[in-house]
Amino acid sequence: MTKRHGYALLAAVIAVIVVISAAIYVGVAGTDDGSQDSISAGGRSPRNSAAPASSGAWVGSWSASPAGAEPGTEQKGFAGRSIRNVVHTSVGGTSARITLSNLYGTTPLSITHASIALASASNNPAAAAGTLRRLTFDGNTSVVIPPGQQVLSDAARLRVPHDQDLLVTTYSPTPSGPVTYHPHARQISYVADGDRTEDQLGDAYTEQSPYWRYLSAVDVLSNETDGTVVVFGDSITDGISSTMGANRRWTDVLADRLRDEPGAPRYGVVNQGISGNRILSDGRGNPAVNPSGLSRFDRDVLNRTGVKAVVIALGVNDILRNPHQNDPDRIVEGLRELTRQAHTRGLRVVGATLMPFGGHRGYEPALEGVRQAVNERIRSGRVFDEFVDFDRALRDPYDLRRLRGQFDSGDHLHPSDAGFRRMAEAFNLSQLKGSAAAQL
Repeated sequence: MTKRHGYALLAAVIAVIVVISAAIYVGVAGTDDGSQDSISAGGRSPRNSAAPASSGAWVGSWSASPAGAEPGTEQKGFAGRSIRNVVHTSVGGTSARITLSNLYGTTPLSITHASIALASASNNPAAAAGTLRRLTFDGNTSVVIPPGQQVLSDAARLRVPHDQDLLVTTYSPTPSGPVTYHPHARQISYVADGDRTEDQLGDAYTEQSPYWRYLSAVDVLSNETDGTVVVFGDSITDGISSTMGANRRWTDVLADRLRDEPGAPRYGVVNQGISGNRILSDGRGNPAVNPSGLSRFDRDVLNRTGVKAVVIALGVNDILRNPHQNDPDRIVEGLRELTRQAHTRGLRVVGATLMPFGGHRGYEPALEGVRQAVNERIRSGRVFDEFVDFDRALRDPYDLRRLRGQFDSGDHLHPSDAGFRRMAEAFNLSQLKGSAAAQL
């Protein structure tokens, strides 16, 4: 090969490299911050919004435990209808992904479209302009979830603020059988006829619902949050007596404190409370409706995204509900087993004393004795790594068997909004940090 030919070949190679580099540059430069994924003012469908890998860590911003199969859905489920769940974030991020559950389904659940958006206002089914994103699952807009299983969506590029209502909408065209749900949401969600997953306006969502259906978690990709704290409990954690749609559960106030107070660990808060839940006893069915704390701990705590710590507030239903658990040692051993399981994953465990229920219809002096015995063992420091004394924070100083009047919702078991706030204020946030394990 002559020198002249060699130079010509070299020039050709360089030209090819320049062309390829320019093509790559154009492709990268054409990628924006996600605004292209929103619907247009005319209601056109959003483009695929799957987010590429980015900096930050995935943490839990919201979650709810599947608790059973919704009555009346055994045959058709919600075939031909859109479910728009309204949920509230504890922390924000630059992308979001969701988990859908068919745990209590008996047939495959076909979801052909799903979307996520910021709500235009609190307690409203309309999406904020420019925020609606189509969700995908392994790159597909549809997914089939086998009975007893769950599925994680792809990440959607969406700037999610903290303390914000999100709309997560699913559409299933075919009968699915029993609908997996969380019955005590304390939040109104919405239902529409037909596939309205990509409607920005909420006009079609004429039916209101007090349940969360199929949706069990929302994670966000965050540069500002270090992990997730899971709060594991019963109706008191579920917030069954809090004001509807106001986000006044004690876990909501805890999330505010973790986000706002200097020196607090920067954790998202996910609420895994199930009303009526017990440590030792499952509900009926297979899988069990309202599964025991011991049987659901792996699902609802150990497998949560980015979990660093767990707060355990269980035991009062073991005492109050039939058949009564009259042996405090069995309750305490159940709590210790939960702590041991958390320690296998290196999780910090904070446990709560059991609050008073004097005046409740189920109150008996012997049951009060069991509660006091459990609390004595918790305060000994040999059950959890640390404990928060909700009993002392909310009890009536003139009658230690009862909630203080201002903290009582009226049923003498569940707190009022003021009681929930007092619970969160009693929490020592520094207890969520550290790794020293209790001597069980």
